[in-house]
Amino acid sequence: MITGGTPVPHAARATRSPPASSDDDDRLLEITGTVQGIGFRPFVARLAKELRIRGWVRNNPRGAALRIAGAPDRLDEFLLRLRAELPAAGKIDSLEQPPAGVRADLPPCPAAGFEIIASATTEPPTSAVTPDLAICADCLAELGSPRDRRHGYPFINCTHCGPRYTILRALPYDRPNTTMAEFVMCHDCAREYGDPRNRRHHAQPNACSVCGPHVTLEDPPGKKLAERDEAIAAAAASLLHGNIVAVKGIGGFHLLADGTNETAVAELRRRKHREEKPLAVMFPSLAAVREMAELSEEEERQLTSAAAPIVLVRRRPGAALAVSIAPGNPCVGAFLPYTPLHKLLLDACARPLVATSGNLAEEPLCTGNVEARERLGRIADLFLTHNRAIARPIDDSVIRVARDGPVLLRRARGFAPTPLPLPADCRCRPPLLCVGGELKSTIAVTTDTNLVLSPHIGDLESPLARAAFRHTIDLFRSLHELTFRAVGCDAHPDYASTIFAESLGLPVVRVQHHLAHLLACLLEHGGGPERVLGVAWDGTGYGSDGTIWGGEFIVVDRRAHTARRVGHLRPFRLPGGEAAIRAPWRTALGLLHALSPDASTALNTLPNTPEAQQVRALLDGGRHAPITTSAGRLFDGVAAMLGLRQQVTFEGQAAMDVEAIATDAEPNITGWPMPIGTSEQTGRLELDWRPALAALTRELAHTPVPTLAARFHATLAAGIAALAERVGIEDVVLSGGCFQNVRLLELTTAALQAKGFRVLRHRMLPPNDGGIAAGQALGALWGITSVE
Repeated sequence: MITGGTPVPHAARATRSPPASSDDDDRLLEITGTVQGIGFRPFVARLAKELRIRGWVRNNPRGAALRIAGAPDRLDEFLLRLRAELPAAGKIDSLEQPPAGVRADLPPCPAAGFEIIASATTEPPTSAVTPDLAICADCLAELGSPRDRRHGYPFINCTHCGPRYTILRALPYDRPNTTMAEFVMCHDCAREYGDPRNRRHHAQPNACSVCGPHVTLEDPPGKKLAERDEAIAAAAASLLHGNIVAVKGIGGFHLLADGTNETAVAELRRRKHREEKPLAVMFPSLAAVREMAELSEEEERQLTSAAAPIVLVRRRPGAALAVSIAPGNPCVGAFLPYTPLHKLLLDACARPLVATSGNLAEEPLCTGNVEARERLGRIADLFLTHNRAIARPIDDSVIRVARDGPVLLRRARGFAPTPLPLPADCRCRPPLLCVGGELKSTIAVTTDTNLVLSPHIGDLESPLARAAFRHTIDLFRSLHELTFRAVGCDAHPDYASTIFAESLGLPVVRVQHHLAHLLACLLEHGGGPERVLGVAWDGTGYGSDGTIWGGEFIVVDRRAHTARRVGHLRPFRLPGGEAAIRAPWRTALGLLHALSPDASTALNTLPNTPEAQQVRALLDGGRHAPITTSAGRLFDGVAAMLGLRQQVTFEGQAAMDVEAIATDAEPNITGWPMPIGTSEQTGRLELDWRPALAALTRELAHTPVPTLAARFHATLAAGIAALAERVGIEDVVLSGGCFQNVRLLELTTAALQAKGFRVLRHRMLPPNDGGIAAGQALGALWGITSVE
């Protein structure tokens, strides 16, 4: 046996390569990118053995260092195949000679053979942290094979799959720096770990039932009820009996319930205080998802990818799922078991299970066993836990699939914290911390060449959420050993993140909210063109003039270091301010009042209560009704006018209803007029929604609601393209929470492309507030922080 952190002496040495020749080349290279935690070093060793190349490879704080020697043609082939055959989860950003000062301290090339040598840890780490990876096909096969020594072992993994980020305590990614350090490898596991021919060669979480973590079933007070196989079987039986079970996964706890049992799902909602927000469903297999949902080829590819995100797919009519999983929503958030523990549990239940975050509404995830019992004790009937510590919490990622590829709605497990390279003109700057916004919080840090965005944290509305936010900052500071020189934040003075930024005693760089959205998208595109027209549409954001923005057209000029607001949606009033966000009928009254003071009384879809009369009086007097240009609030008002929703219980709910019902309309529906004028208040271009809403109110009595909802989407897309034509900049960036709406995104992209525009949209970051910390960083580095 060996200790969890001690390498096997010379066990990483490959078959002996030919002895050194005077004609050999000797090449020293440094590799940056995602090359730790993906089986990179064993892959390099196997490739070197095959090509009979001598040398060594090791992790270092920036990624990996590599020394190879041999015939020049074999070295050239090695480097070509290094990129072409890189493990699927890997990514090479650069492959070049290390700096001269570093080269002098590196070991010489051995006279024969190839070795994985001890990692270098003398410098601050800047290497990419590998996300957690879903169980691979090979491990799945072993998990289900009675002949395999890991049959039924709920922590099976190899260099191609398993936990990475969530067990990492420090860089580089070696076993002593993970929560697996406390588990002593048995003889068989140690042999695999040291064998270059084995796919568990240097798999840091490597373990088995003899030497690794195990599961335990407990009741809420903490009494042990069962262990190992019996614990999984008992948990499955409890779920099938209609109970709620809290299950400790890779990055935190899930709350599980039988997805076909309406009573169980409704009870989970009641206990979790989650009224209507959709719940995710974990299915036993891809075939099981196909039975319940209509899947495209790309949706299947995403479901079965190494990231294994939750994918929003269209539920089949009559699917045997509890109605309360997603009330009134035609989609279901489906995902597959991505850990062996989940796979064993789903196979034992043989039916889909609701699998929602282990927390109360708007609180952070539970990660510790004691913490989970304290916080979830009134929700869960049983706890299926294990004794491998979670170093870093992480939630499940969520995506939707548009015609041209996925839209990331929540960037977490499987994607985060993969870094994004900074544009060349932003590199080698002092480390920067950016703290994002108030909703869908993430934080970003910069290193010499990269930006690292944290996984999704959540809304900063509760003390626990704000504590998780501060803890994430501490984790990233310590992981990358950074001393921040400045902090970027939103321009809104009352955001919890802004207040925190101001408390640090560092220079504070405030970046306007909608500008940060656009810059986040540009970061994904390597900085993008020098001059772009940005369309930033969302719910609300603090505008440069102190009003509530949300339907903005902003020209970003990278060379001139300026951002200029060239247009916006026509402003309207939000009666009651924040109250209108929770009650879309208030927004509808504000919109209709702008048509005419009597327009709001003509729609029977809106309430005519004493409260509604008071709201009309507010609008008549212009009191307690702030002005906004918000596209998100425009969606809310239309939802209320169409009779879809008058109250919301979670952010974006009303807009989701408008998009959802539009899918039932006939194809190729055209929009209403949306003329472009010049604002009397701002002098900027103004998209006038009034003719469209006047037409909607006229047609409501005799036109199907799906048709009206589809026409509204078409109107907005055509309006964006028309205004872009007036501005005349050929590159258009789409960002902001409204572009989570796949129908709006697709129609807008098509309308712009039909007029010859190039469209840049989010691919690796969410269009919502989950990406603005990244945009704040780019704004601070470029010196573009405010909107004129």
